[in-house]
Amino acid sequence: MLRQAQKGEISVPDEKIKELKERAKELRKTAVTMIYEAQSGHPGGSLSAADIVAALYFSEMHVDPKDPKWPDRDRFVLSKGHVCPIQYAALGKLGFFPEEDLHTLRQEGSKLQGHPSMNKCPGIDISTGSLGQGLSCAVGMALAGKRDHKDYMVYAVVGDGEADEGQIWEAVMAAYRYHLDNLVVIIDNNGLQIDGTTDEIMPQLDLTKKFDAFGYDTYEIDGHNMEQIMETFDKIHAAKDGRPKFINAHTVKGKGVSYMENQLAWHGMAPNDEQYQQAMRELEEDI
Repeated sequence: MLRQAQKGEISVPDEKIKELKERAKELRKTAVTMIYEAQSGHPGGSLSAADIVAALYFSEMHVDPKDPKWPDRDRFVLSKGHVCPIQYAALGKLGFFPEEDLHTLRQEGSKLQGHPSMNKCPGIDISTGSLGQGLSCAVGMALAGKRDHKDYMVYAVVGDGEADEGQIWEAVMAAYRYHLDNLVVIIDNNGLQIDGTTDEIMPQLDLTKKFDAFGYDTYEIDGHNMEQIMETFDKIHAAKDGRPKFINAHTVKGKGVSYMENQLAWHGMAPNDEQYQQAMRELEEDI
């Protein structure tokens, strides 16, 4: 069932929207800095997911930095694990680990590895990186929550290119079979993957119609419009109808940095000194 995000249906305070936009800007700047300092990482997809990540960590999810394993916490699965700098930025800003650790991305012995590790980094609910597998883990978490009579939500961010993987669709079917209305699947639909556009590599066609056919409540939004993001989450919280939820978030790879936007090369490349300075200027202005 498609539920389009309509402005004005649910009111989100302007001050809250402004705060979350600032958070997203801060996360973008931090992620780019981490990748620049490491001279390694994936900026494009980190920047496209920033607004969703900011809304989740700084508004929607119930988590406790002082107790990362709190049994009643909401769960977050970054199925497209290579964009972990944006998640690390959120965890560091929230206090899951000292902020100075954000300067250790991909260093030997660092808790901030190139893909998130639940055994190294506080706040990581599942290790990811092998594309296609994270959503299955999210389904398992949501099913466990139902069987344990818990009220927590499970949010899974999946790449559009990652949806090429057959295991994604097995997980999608299982979530409907087990009535997991505590699961929210968010596809970061930026239209690019490592080898080209998603249309060139493996056409996705209409992902919203696909998830609707699989029995999900579906929402189609601008993944950089904080008002739409927040209104959609509010609708999801009100829709305890036994159906898992899907958000088709249309985004821009490299969002906020002009020379990265919609550029395939920035899937996995670090900026040089001049590019980094330009990125910081542009991100500071983009609000």
